[in-house]
Amino acid sequence: MATGRIGVTPTLGVRWSKAPTGGTTALSGLDDSSVSLVYSVGYEQVYRNGVLLSRGNDYTATTGTTVTLTEATIAGDLIEIFAQQLVPLTDAISKGQFTAKGTLLSATAASTPGVLAVGTNGQYLSADSTASTGLAWATVSAGANWSLLNSGGTALTGATTVTVSGISGKDKIMILVEGASSATSNIDINWRLNADTGSNYYRYGIQLNSPTAYSSSSLSAYGGSTDRVRLGTMGTNAAATVSGYVLLTGCNSSGVKSFQSAGAGIEGGGVNQVMYHFGGYYDSATTISSISIVSNSGNLDAGTVFVYTSA
Repeated sequence: MATGRIGVTPTLGVRWSKAPTGGTTALSGLDDSSVSLVYSVGYEQVYRNGVLLSRGNDYTATTGTTVTLTEATIAGDLIEIFAQQLVPLTDAISKGQFTAKGTLLSATAASTPGVLAVGTNGQYLSADSTASTGLAWATVSAGANWSLLNSGGTALTGATTVTVSGISGKDKIMILVEGASSATSNIDINWRLNADTGSNYYRYGIQLNSPTAYSSSSLSAYGGSTDRVRLGTMGTNAAATVSGYVLLTGCNSSGVKSFQSAGAGIEGGGVNQVMYHFGGYYDSATTISSISIVSNSGNLDAGTVFVYTSA
Protein backbone atom coordinates (compact mmCIF):
# COMPACT_ATOMS: atom_id res chain seq x y z
CA MET A 1 0.00 0.00 0.00
CA ALA A 2 1.27 3.45 -0.86
CA THR A 3 0.33 6.88 0.41
CA GLY A 4 -0.12 10.13 -1.44
CA ARG A 5 -1.85 13.52 -1.44
CA ILE A 6 -4.32 15.29 -3.66
CA GLY A 7 -4.36 18.95 -2.76
CA VAL A 8 -4.35 19.18 1.00
CA THR A 9 -6.41 16.02 1.52
CA PRO A 10 -4.39 12.98 2.59
CA THR A 11 -5.10 9.79 0.66
CA LEU A 12 -4.32 6.11 0.80
CA GLY A 13 -3.67 4.53 -2.60
CA VAL A 14 -3.61 0.97 -3.91
CA ARG A 15 -2.90 -0.57 -7.28
CA TRP A 16 -5.57 -3.15 -8.12
CA SER A 17 -4.64 -5.47 -11.00
CA LYS A 18 -6.70 -8.35 -12.40
CA ALA A 19 -7.06 -10.46 -15.55
CA PRO A 20 -10.82 -11.13 -15.43
CA THR A 21 -12.61 -13.81 -17.40
CA GLY A 22 -14.12 -12.79 -20.72
CA GLY A 23 -17.52 -11.13 -20.52
CA THR A 24 -16.84 -9.40 -17.15
CA THR A 25 -18.27 -5.94 -16.57
CA ALA A 26 -18.37 -5.63 -12.76
CA LEU A 27 -14.95 -5.38 -11.08
CA SER A 28 -14.75 -5.71 -7.27
CA GLY A 29 -13.27 -7.67 -4.41
CA LEU A 30 -9.73 -9.05 -4.48
CA ASP A 31 -7.38 -8.77 -7.44
CA ASP A 32 -4.90 -11.41 -8.55
CA SER A 33 -2.57 -10.42 -5.69
CA SER A 34 -5.34 -10.42 -3.05
CA VAL A 35 -5.52 -6.60 -2.91
CA SER A 36 -9.03 -5.37 -2.08
CA LEU A 37 -10.67 -2.76 -4.30
CA VAL A 38 -11.58 0.30 -2.20
CA TYR A 39 -11.67 3.85 -3.51
CA SER A 40 -13.20 7.26 -2.93
CA VAL A 41 -15.62 8.11 -5.74
CA GLY A 42 -13.94 10.37 -8.28
CA TYR A 43 -10.45 9.42 -7.12
CA GLU A 44 -9.89 6.31 -9.19
CA GLN A 45 -8.15 5.69 -12.52
CA VAL A 46 -9.01 2.62 -14.60
CA TYR A 47 -6.66 1.17 -17.22
CA ARG A 48 -7.52 -1.53 -19.75
CA ASN A 49 -4.48 -3.16 -21.32
CA GLY A 50 -2.48 -0.03 -20.42
CA VAL A 51 -4.99 2.46 -21.89
CA LEU A 52 -6.62 4.96 -19.50
CA LEU A 53 -10.39 4.68 -19.65
CA SER A 54 -12.76 7.65 -19.48
CA ARG A 55 -14.83 7.96 -16.32
CA GLY A 56 -18.55 8.04 -17.20
CA ASN A 57 -17.96 6.93 -20.80
CA ASP A 58 -15.92 3.74 -20.51
CA TYR A 59 -16.88 2.87 -16.92
CA THR A 60 -18.88 4.00 -13.92
CA ALA A 61 -17.59 4.05 -10.33
CA THR A 62 -20.14 5.17 -7.76
CA THR A 63 -20.04 2.67 -4.87
CA GLY A 64 -16.47 2.89 -3.60
CA THR A 65 -15.97 -0.84 -3.99
CA THR A 66 -17.14 -1.70 -7.54
CA VAL A 67 -16.19 -0.44 -10.98
CA THR A 68 -18.57 -1.28 -13.86
CA LEU A 69 -17.22 -1.39 -17.41
CA THR A 70 -19.34 -0.14 -20.27
CA GLU A 71 -17.82 -2.78 -22.55
CA ALA A 72 -17.34 -6.30 -21.21
CA THR A 73 -13.84 -7.75 -21.10
CA ILE A 74 -12.52 -10.33 -23.51
CA ALA A 75 -10.14 -13.15 -22.72
CA GLY A 76 -6.60 -11.82 -22.13
CA ASP A 77 -7.63 -8.33 -20.99
CA LEU A 78 -5.73 -6.83 -18.04
CA ILE A 79 -7.56 -4.31 -15.88
CA GLU A 80 -5.60 -2.05 -13.53
CA ILE A 81 -7.24 0.38 -11.17
CA PHE A 82 -5.28 2.99 -9.26
CA ALA A 83 -7.65 3.52 -6.35
CA GLN A 84 -7.31 6.49 -4.05
CA GLN A 85 -9.13 6.48 -0.73
CA LEU A 86 -9.47 9.85 0.99
CA VAL A 87 -8.57 10.04 4.66
CA PRO A 88 -10.63 12.60 6.61
CA LEU A 89 -8.42 15.27 8.11
CA THR A 90 -10.00 14.55 11.49
CA ASP A 91 -8.46 11.06 11.32
CA ALA A 92 -5.00 12.26 10.40
CA ILE A 93 -2.13 12.38 12.90
CA SER A 94 -0.55 15.82 12.88
CA LYS A 95 3.07 16.40 13.76
CA GLY A 96 1.81 19.36 15.79
CA GLN A 97 0.41 16.90 18.33
CA PHE A 98 3.95 15.98 19.32
CA THR A 99 4.49 19.05 21.44
CA ALA A 100 7.85 18.13 22.95
CA LYS A 101 10.65 15.62 22.87
CA GLY A 102 9.41 12.28 24.15
CA THR A 103 5.69 13.06 23.76
CA LEU A 104 3.54 9.98 23.12
CA LEU A 105 0.08 9.57 21.59
CA SER A 106 -2.30 7.19 23.34
CA ALA A 107 -6.05 6.71 22.98
CA THR A 108 -8.29 8.23 25.65
CA ALA A 109 -11.27 6.38 24.14
CA ALA A 110 -12.20 4.61 20.90
CA SER A 111 -10.94 6.68 17.92
CA THR A 112 -9.89 9.45 20.33
CA PRO A 113 -6.16 10.18 20.52
CA GLY A 114 -4.63 11.80 23.56
CA VAL A 115 -1.21 13.20 24.36
CA LEU A 116 1.03 11.82 27.11
CA ALA A 117 3.90 14.09 28.07
CA VAL A 118 7.36 12.62 28.57
CA GLY A 119 8.23 11.34 32.02
CA THR A 120 11.36 12.06 34.02
CA ASN A 121 14.71 10.30 33.67
CA GLY A 122 14.66 6.70 34.87
CA GLN A 123 10.86 6.31 34.85
CA TYR A 124 9.10 3.52 32.94
CA LEU A 125 5.78 3.43 31.09
CA SER A 126 3.07 1.55 32.96
CA ALA A 127 -0.54 0.61 32.22
CA ASP A 128 -2.84 2.71 34.42
CA SER A 129 -6.61 2.44 34.06
CA THR A 130 -7.10 5.57 36.18
CA ALA A 131 -5.10 7.77 33.77
CA SER A 132 -6.95 9.45 30.88
CA THR A 133 -4.66 7.85 28.29
CA GLY A 134 -4.54 4.46 30.03
CA LEU A 135 -0.81 4.93 30.53
CA ALA A 136 1.33 6.63 33.15
CA TRP A 137 4.98 7.18 33.90
CA ALA A 138 6.09 5.34 37.05
CA THR A 139 9.25 5.37 39.11
CA VAL A 140 11.17 2.17 39.67
CA SER A 141 10.93 1.13 43.30
CA ALA A 142 14.19 1.53 45.15
CA GLY A 143 13.36 -1.48 47.33
CA ALA A 144 13.17 -1.46 51.09
CA ASN A 145 14.26 1.88 52.55
CA TRP A 146 14.56 1.32 56.27
CA SER A 147 13.74 4.17 58.66
CA LEU A 148 14.53 4.13 62.36
CA LEU A 149 11.22 4.46 64.18
CA ASN A 150 12.59 5.08 67.70
CA SER A 151 15.33 7.65 67.22
CA GLY A 152 18.45 6.70 69.17
CA GLY A 153 16.88 3.40 70.26
CA THR A 154 14.85 2.57 73.36
CA ALA A 155 16.62 1.64 76.60
CA LEU A 156 15.86 -1.80 78.00
CA THR A 157 15.66 -0.87 81.67
CA GLY A 158 13.28 -0.72 84.62
CA ALA A 159 10.65 -3.29 83.61
CA THR A 160 10.20 -6.86 82.51
CA THR A 161 8.59 -5.60 79.28
CA VAL A 162 9.73 -2.65 77.17
CA THR A 163 7.39 -1.74 74.28
CA VAL A 164 7.93 0.41 71.21
CA SER A 165 4.61 1.58 69.76
CA GLY A 166 3.53 3.91 66.96
CA ILE A 167 3.98 1.44 64.11
CA SER A 168 1.37 2.04 61.40
CA GLY A 169 0.96 1.06 57.76
CA LYS A 170 4.36 -0.65 57.50
CA ASP A 171 4.86 -3.91 55.64
CA LYS A 172 8.35 -4.72 56.95
CA ILE A 173 9.74 -4.35 60.46
CA MET A 174 13.30 -5.01 61.64
CA ILE A 175 14.11 -5.27 65.36
CA LEU A 176 17.70 -5.06 66.61
CA VAL A 177 18.42 -5.87 70.25
CA GLU A 178 21.83 -4.90 71.59
CA GLY A 179 23.22 -6.05 74.92
CA ALA A 180 19.96 -6.84 76.73
CA SER A 181 20.46 -8.05 80.30
CA SER A 182 18.91 -8.37 83.72
CA ALA A 183 20.19 -8.53 87.27
CA THR A 184 18.31 -11.81 87.54
CA SER A 185 20.35 -14.74 86.23
CA ASN A 186 19.27 -17.55 83.93
CA ILE A 187 16.47 -15.63 82.22
CA ASP A 188 15.19 -15.61 78.65
CA ILE A 189 15.03 -12.47 76.50
CA ASN A 190 12.04 -12.64 74.15
CA TRP A 191 10.05 -10.53 71.70
CA ARG A 192 6.30 -10.12 71.19
CA LEU A 193 4.01 -8.31 68.76
CA ASN A 194 1.01 -6.14 69.73
CA ALA A 195 1.41 -7.31 73.38
CA ASP A 196 -0.16 -10.58 72.22
CA THR A 197 0.37 -13.27 74.88
CA GLY A 198 -1.54 -15.97 72.99
CA SER A 199 0.18 -19.00 71.53
CA ASN A 200 0.22 -17.46 68.06
CA TYR A 201 3.97 -17.53 67.40
CA TYR A 202 4.97 -20.53 65.33
CA ARG A 203 8.76 -20.77 65.34
CA TYR A 204 11.16 -23.40 64.09
CA GLY A 205 14.93 -23.63 64.42
CA ILE A 206 17.84 -24.80 66.51
CA GLN A 207 19.28 -24.16 69.95
CA LEU A 208 23.03 -24.42 70.37
CA ASN A 209 24.42 -24.64 73.90
CA SER A 210 28.13 -24.04 74.24
CA PRO A 211 29.29 -25.25 77.65
CA THR A 212 32.91 -25.83 78.63
CA ALA A 213 32.72 -29.17 76.83
CA TYR A 214 30.58 -30.06 73.81
CA SER A 215 28.32 -33.07 73.74
CA SER A 216 25.41 -34.44 71.71
CA SER A 217 23.04 -32.49 73.92
CA SER A 218 24.61 -29.17 72.90
CA LEU A 219 22.38 -29.00 69.79
CA SER A 220 18.61 -29.35 69.90
CA ALA A 221 15.65 -28.51 67.69
CA TYR A 222 12.79 -26.14 68.40
CA GLY A 223 9.34 -26.10 66.85
CA GLY A 224 5.66 -25.36 67.42
CA SER A 225 3.68 -22.47 68.88
CA THR A 226 4.46 -20.29 71.90
CA ASP A 227 3.29 -16.99 73.39
CA ARG A 228 6.60 -15.27 72.47
CA VAL A 229 9.83 -15.91 70.55
CA ARG A 230 13.13 -16.24 72.40
CA LEU A 231 16.21 -14.28 71.30
CA GLY A 232 18.60 -15.83 73.81
CA THR A 233 19.19 -16.96 77.37
CA MET A 234 21.39 -15.29 79.98
CA GLY A 235 23.58 -17.38 82.23
CA THR A 236 24.69 -16.82 85.79
CA ASN A 237 27.60 -14.51 84.97
CA ALA A 238 26.90 -10.86 85.84
CA ALA A 239 28.34 -9.83 82.46
CA ALA A 240 25.84 -11.98 80.51
CA THR A 241 23.90 -10.22 77.72
CA VAL A 242 21.60 -11.14 74.85
CA SER A 243 21.73 -9.62 71.38
CA GLY A 244 19.84 -10.49 68.20
CA TYR A 245 17.57 -9.39 65.41
CA VAL A 246 14.07 -10.02 64.04
CA LEU A 247 12.93 -9.42 60.45
CA LEU A 248 9.15 -9.44 59.89
CA THR A 249 7.25 -9.19 56.59
CA GLY A 250 3.55 -8.81 55.81
CA CYS A 251 3.07 -6.66 58.92
CA ASN A 252 0.43 -4.43 57.35
CA SER A 253 -1.67 -7.30 55.97
CA SER A 254 -4.65 -9.13 57.43
CA GLY A 255 -2.92 -12.50 57.08
CA VAL A 256 -0.06 -14.24 58.83
CA LYS A 257 3.28 -12.46 59.21
CA SER A 258 6.47 -14.37 58.51
CA PHE A 259 9.67 -13.77 60.42
CA GLN A 260 13.32 -14.62 60.79
CA SER A 261 14.78 -14.33 64.26
CA ALA A 262 18.29 -15.00 65.54
CA GLY A 263 20.03 -14.23 68.80
CA ALA A 264 22.82 -15.22 71.15
CA GLY A 265 23.22 -15.19 74.90
CA ILE A 266 26.79 -14.42 75.93
CA GLU A 267 27.76 -15.52 79.44
CA GLY A 268 31.05 -13.67 79.50
CA GLY A 269 34.56 -14.98 79.20
CA GLY A 270 33.54 -17.18 76.26
CA VAL A 271 31.72 -19.69 78.47
CA ASN A 272 28.13 -20.99 78.34
CA GLN A 273 26.98 -19.42 75.08
CA VAL A 274 23.42 -20.15 74.04
CA MET A 275 22.28 -19.33 70.49
CA TYR A 276 18.84 -19.56 68.92
CA HIS A 277 17.97 -19.30 65.25
CA PHE A 278 14.33 -19.36 64.22
CA GLY A 279 12.13 -18.91 61.23
CA GLY A 280 8.36 -18.97 61.44
CA TYR A 281 5.18 -16.96 61.36
CA TYR A 282 2.86 -14.95 63.57
CA ASP A 283 -0.74 -16.07 63.11
CA SER A 284 -2.87 -12.96 63.54
CA ALA A 285 -5.20 -10.97 61.30
CA THR A 286 -4.27 -7.77 63.14
CA THR A 287 -1.70 -5.45 61.59
CA ILE A 288 1.40 -4.77 63.66
CA SER A 289 1.30 -1.62 65.80
CA SER A 290 3.89 -2.36 68.50
CA ILE A 291 6.76 -4.65 69.46
CA SER A 292 7.92 -5.64 72.93
CA ILE A 293 11.15 -6.99 74.38
CA VAL A 294 10.28 -9.24 77.32
CA SER A 295 12.23 -10.80 80.17
CA ASN A 296 10.60 -13.95 81.50
CA SER A 297 11.79 -13.17 85.04
CA GLY A 298 13.18 -9.98 86.53
CA ASN A 299 13.45 -6.46 85.21
CA LEU A 300 15.63 -5.60 82.27
CA ASP A 301 18.51 -3.43 83.43
CA ALA A 302 20.64 -2.77 80.33
CA GLY A 303 20.63 -2.85 76.55
CA THR A 304 18.90 -1.05 73.67
CA VAL A 305 16.26 -2.01 71.12
CA PHE A 306 16.15 -0.35 67.70
CA VAL A 307 13.03 -0.66 65.55
CA TYR A 308 13.28 -0.05 61.81
CA THR A 309 10.28 0.07 59.45
CA SER A 310 9.79 0.04 55.72
CA ALA A 311 6.66 0.53 53.61
